[in-house]
Amino acid sequence: MRVIAGNFRSRTLQAIDGLETRPTYDRLKETLFNVLHSAGKVEECRWADLFAGTGAIGIEALSRGAESVYFAENNVAAARVLRGNLSSLGLTATLAERDAAEALRQWEKSGVQFDVIFLDPPYRLRGCYGEILRTVGRGGVLAAGGVVVAEHEKRFDPGEGEGSLERYRTLKQGESALSFYRVKTAKDVGEAGAEAE
Repeated sequence: MRVIAGNFRSRTLQAIDGLETRPTYDRLKETLFNVLHSAGKVEECRWADLFAGTGAIGIEALSRGAESVYFAENNVAAARVLRGNLSSLGLTATLAERDAAEALRQWEKSGVQFDVIFLDPPYRLRGCYGEILRTVGRGGVLAAGGVVVAEHEKRFDPGEGEGSLERYRTLKQGESALSFYRVKTAKDVGEAGAEAE
């Protein structure tokens, strides 16, 4: 596993054995960052990397110029490796070793808002997608203009959105997919209301 671009390009990251943490493949990672970069959502942005595993996505964001990354990972072994990866690159970041939804609520209470929230739970934890989308869609942890990106199995649909969130794009690559969500605009809400009448 390695960083693919930016200040730490080609630096190797430690991984852990087993399927409990599933790294995002380089090709899908490149697609993710190309889409976010074209939308101005990488440099100087604030990120949340949920179900962070060994931290590859958040570290990639920091390598490419993100202002800050907050990691949530409740697997003890993965969190230990994540801390080691940050340390090996001389990076400091916030790491919450707890449930991702709980971490989001705690950060929101502290007044933290994110431009990008990335979630990639173990595929067996399908219920986590809805829980995170509800937490974000009903709260204020997503900054104005922010996006939520969910990595998931191509055969699994995490849903069109929750609360104020709506899915606006899905990209499929191999057996994986990325679903992109943003807050509905007043125009979207107005159009939905008109259709309901």
